[in-house]
Amino acid sequence: MTSFVDRAVLHVQAGNGGHGCVSIHREKFKPLGGPDGGNGGHGGSVLLTVDPGVHTLLDFHFKPHVRAENGKGGAGKNRDGANGSDLVLHVPNGTVVQTEDGEVLADLIGNGTTFEIARGGRGGRGNAGLANSRRRAPGFAELGEPGEHIDVVLELKSVADVGLVGYPSAGKSSLIAAISAARPKIADYPFTTLVPNLGVVRAGNDTFVVADVPGLIPGAATGKGLGLRFLRHIERCAVLVHVVDCATLETDRNPVEDIEVLEEELAAYGGLADRPRVIVLNKMDVPDARDLADIVRADLAHHGWPIFEVSAVTHEGLKELVFALAEIVNEQRAEAPAAEPTRIVIRPRAVDDSGFTLTREDDGTFVVHGDKVRRWVLQTNFDNEEAVGYLADRLNRLGVEDALAKAGAQPGDPVRIGDREFDWQPTVVAGDEYTPSQRGTDWRFEEQTHRPTAAQRLAARKARRRRFEDAEAEAGGPDAGAEAGDEPEGDDGG
Repeated sequence: MTSFVDRAVLHVQAGNGGHGCVSIHREKFKPLGGPDGGNGGHGGSVLLTVDPGVHTLLDFHFKPHVRAENGKGGAGKNRDGANGSDLVLHVPNGTVVQTEDGEVLADLIGNGTTFEIARGGRGGRGNAGLANSRRRAPGFAELGEPGEHIDVVLELKSVADVGLVGYPSAGKSSLIAAISAARPKIADYPFTTLVPNLGVVRAGNDTFVVADVPGLIPGAATGKGLGLRFLRHIERCAVLVHVVDCATLETDRNPVEDIEVLEEELAAYGGLADRPRVIVLNKMDVPDARDLADIVRADLAHHGWPIFEVSAVTHEGLKELVFALAEIVNEQRAEAPAAEPTRIVIRPRAVDDSGFTLTREDDGTFVVHGDKVRRWVLQTNFDNEEAVGYLADRLNRLGVEDALAKAGAQPGDPVRIGDREFDWQPTVVAGDEYTPSQRGTDWRFEEQTHRPTAAQRLAARKARRRRFEDAEAEAGGPDAGAEAGDEPEGDDGG
């Protein structure tokens, strides 16, 4: 039973940031010690790194849920919480990271290549970090930001220079075993090879990698047999080698038709038309195979591809084949564009960028978009009036209050930022003129002594929705009347 896995779905959760601490320094004979709550630690991130010792995605197949360590919470005496450790996942060379929709996020090629798949959440600031000249002893702290969550698909595409393709039992495994140190399973029945095999071949001073994939049959590109599952492993190959069985016992097959059928499957899979081809007539140690090779050589020559007659058993013709492949591989490497180092792109914020955008949905809800405002809401403890008032001040300084007023928002209209939805109350004073009151409270909320219940707010929202729908109906009234067949007033033509 094979343990090779080349595709896995991974559910990734980065670590959450630790909460900030609310603490007041207390010491004998020092009644005004001031705030000393420490900051929370940052959550750990999840990283993918290419490890030459890993050759399969088997670990992720059995353990698809991974989570990084959370950051620790802050403590008194200005003690910051520890950062969560990053979770490093080791993947094989050639792993492609993509979303469930097929969007490619990263193509990991080269030992040591690292990609951050999910970033850990920021730690919340303690009340010592929130103190200023006006708010000397904050009675609140920021909550830790949740870490990123993402579901990705990992696909392994082997990194090889030469790909061996052919029908089952064509001798591909025997060939790669004869020219390299690879030792795949070899037997006298079809589909002996169930997983791709890689072998390193040396030709003089040149070295290249050969990939042997399971046998292809008609319909492989549409899922028949094992071809579709493993065709991805020859996508990166610079050269494709057609290994033809010249000693097959099947009377309805011949080398010319075999190559034509395989070329149709490769064309149906796509993306391989520009790769140079080489034809290898295998099993020349069998007398009938040599006779068949003499018959079909002229028919195969019209492709214009090099043709080699070899025997994986007696090693006949292998030296010539290996050096010819090395020459083609070197040519392909020379024509390939030079690898450039990764460029760090710096995108400064535009001069007129306010940091957020405001939209209005069909039901009348105002939605504020922006990473900054979303993070502020996530870090706010809504059970603490002072923390909510601090959030209102920050949103006001950013210009959210003015944008809502210009957009026509009325008191009580629903406003949503991230996953948090609340009713807009412009009567709550927000601004630099705010004077802190008792810790943990905010005098601006004392005016709302008759705050409506949840049922009353729901009824008010339904009423606003009806008013919004009625306004739309009135705006489309004349057009609706014309469609209903109403005749305009005036001369009736009589």
